[in-house]
Amino acid sequence: EGMPVCYGGICHAFDMRTTQIIFGGPEQAIFSIAMSQIGKYYGLPVYINAGLTDSKKPDAQAGLESGITLSLGIASGADIFGHMGICGMDQGTSLDILIMQSEIISYLESTNRLINFDDDFFATDLIGEVGPKGTFLNKHHTAKNIRKELWFPSLLDRENYDNWLKTDSIDMEERCRNRKEELLANHEPTPLDDDVKKDLEKIIEDVKRNLSK
Repeated sequence: EGMPVCYGGICHAFDMRTTQIIFGGPEQAIFSIAMSQIGKYYGLPVYINAGLTDSKKPDAQAGLESGITLSLGIASGADIFGHMGICGMDQGTSLDILIMQSEIISYLESTNRLINFDDDFFATDLIGEVGPKGTFLNKHHTAKNIRKELWFPSLLDRENYDNWLKTDSIDMEERCRNRKEELLANHEPTPLDDDVKKDLEKIIEDVKRNLSK
């Protein structure tokens, strides 16, 4: 079922000042958009290498580079995004950065939709009923639609200043680290079926044989 092949590639620019390839620069977004356009022209699903960072930890640079290139990649219509969690120009991986990028992807996925213009959504009768000084917080229509229409972050800070101070004023890096530690301590992955395990083991053995030639 589906398309048996996808189109894409792993293109990078090169920073001649540091002799390092560039993972988080604007060139990465340009390459991704170009590959998306080519793939869509031929009717193929597209894989791109966007959402990466040259930073070594989940700091402002990591968020900026990952967020911008992922945004442009999604806007280009790409289907598959690879290599999340890579940091420092492919010199390592970071679970903390992976946590941050997961939040960015969730954020962007919520924007990749059409605006609903039907009568039930606009609820003009309810607007007239509530009036200028009323509240929609206790209305059934609000409870029914709020989680469909609003995105709620799991990591981004939306507290007021006083509440933020009460939570030890932790920043994004610390929230990513705390979330990582929580997942590592409590998450129980769904076990693979025995047939899937056998298939994976066969693939690994085939690759080992081919690489040893």
